[in-house]
Amino acid sequence: MYTKLYSASVLGIDGRLVEVEVDISNGLPSFDIVGLPDSAVREAKDRVRAAIKNSEAHFPLQRITTNLAPADVKKEGSGFDLAIALGVLIASGQLTADSLQRTLFIGELALDGSLRPLSGVLAMVMAAREAGIEEVVLPAANAAEGALVDGLRLVPVVSLAQAVAYFRGEWRPTGGPTEQMCEESVFSVDFADVQGQSHVKRAMEVAAAGQHNLLLIGPPGSGKTMLARRIPTILPKMSLQESLEVTKICSIAGLIKERGRLITERPFRSPHHTISTAGLVGGGTVPKPGEVSLAHRGVLFLDELPEFSKTVLEVLRQPLEDREVTLGRARAVLTFPAELMLVASMNPCPCGYFGYEEDRSCTCTPHQVSRYRSKISGPLLDRIDIHIEVPKVDFKTLSGAETGESSTAIRDRVNRARERQARRFQGKEHSTNSTMSTAEIREHCALDKESRQLMKQAFDTLGLSARAHDRILKVARTIADLAGAEQISAAHIAEAIRYRALDRKFWE
Repeated sequence: MYTKLYSASVLGIDGRLVEVEVDISNGLPSFDIVGLPDSAVREAKDRVRAAIKNSEAHFPLQRITTNLAPADVKKEGSGFDLAIALGVLIASGQLTADSLQRTLFIGELALDGSLRPLSGVLAMVMAAREAGIEEVVLPAANAAEGALVDGLRLVPVVSLAQAVAYFRGEWRPTGGPTEQMCEESVFSVDFADVQGQSHVKRAMEVAAAGQHNLLLIGPPGSGKTMLARRIPTILPKMSLQESLEVTKICSIAGLIKERGRLITERPFRSPHHTISTAGLVGGGTVPKPGEVSLAHRGVLFLDELPEFSKTVLEVLRQPLEDREVTLGRARAVLTFPAELMLVASMNPCPCGYFGYEEDRSCTCTPHQVSRYRSKISGPLLDRIDIHIEVPKVDFKTLSGAETGESSTAIRDRVNRARERQARRFQGKEHSTNSTMSTAEIREHCALDKESRQLMKQAFDTLGLSARAHDRILKVARTIADLAGAEQISAAHIAEAIRYRALDRKFWE
């Protein structure tokens, strides 16, 4: 006999429906799985055989062939176990089920027939809804995660035996999983903890308001890392759609600590400088998302930027420009989202004191300094909108009792600036100044005579590239939004230019 059910897998960051076809015929007992299965899928036949026997059902001693379609796409993971097991029971006549064309089955079987939770369930359920699936049978441990998607009937089961009882009409799920929404994020850090560095905090406010990339340069101990880790406290709260995107990526990567909880905190990823290219932008035979995608809708913080491999840093150029990563392989070309804010920090030289000799004499040779800075190429530097110097804080400021402005106050101004941008780009795919196209820059960043003259002087004096010119205009537009101004003024241009002057000081 022959039967067909639907299961799902994850390809990139999206779910993909898979047809599970089971055919049982006479012949020597065998159990074959075809359709480009990986090792985990091929091993399903041993899990399914044991699970059926330990669920008080009969495993047919006949020729069993299971095909996973489409056959030209690599199948990975253990989520097909439940569909294969139920297919065997239906094809062997032990279970009768009505049309299963609108039902999805996902779950990994243990040898005793119980179901184990899976990663990536949210992506699979979202794909099922888009394909018109009405019912999803899934592990009970994944029920709350599946409930984040509206419009589907979920059947959470704890074992193969319970799934069989459901289709025989002997058991029905009671109640249903409830969506566990996170409340407003509560941070353990605040910009009020930072003494001094008011100009750095201002630059971070501008960066957060327009989602601009940011580079911090200063000697050791000046507070670069401390400041960077407080940026999420001033970023706007994510929308529901953004939260679903982030939760889906975290689910696929197995990073969800509490299943069924919608992630509302913007990601803050800080990979070690020994990370590989594949670890940063994604990779593998079947590509998996890297750190730039795990930081989607949040912050990617690269501490001690020149310590990263130059090859690794150079692959950031395309994601920073296009806000996505495209990886091509023989069997698939996948695109991962990378809508992130890059924040990087670095010392001015290997010892950290070049240009700050009043604190300690620099011990680096000119060759060492040049080689250290050469890891940050001009094209990469051009893609970082704001460069800000973080000097050492003196004792008087550190020991003062006065507290700085709180993250809440800064975040309110950032939210107002983002609201202005949202109205400006209403109906478009992007909503921040940093992602403006050339045509949009001409439309929204028009300069008066004084501003244009100031821009010309900076362009000639600093030797700016065309990309740097556009990024200054984008930053100036954000500064104007923070001020509530419709027109960019010379003051806004002057501040934006100051945020581009460091590359001349350190890379002249």
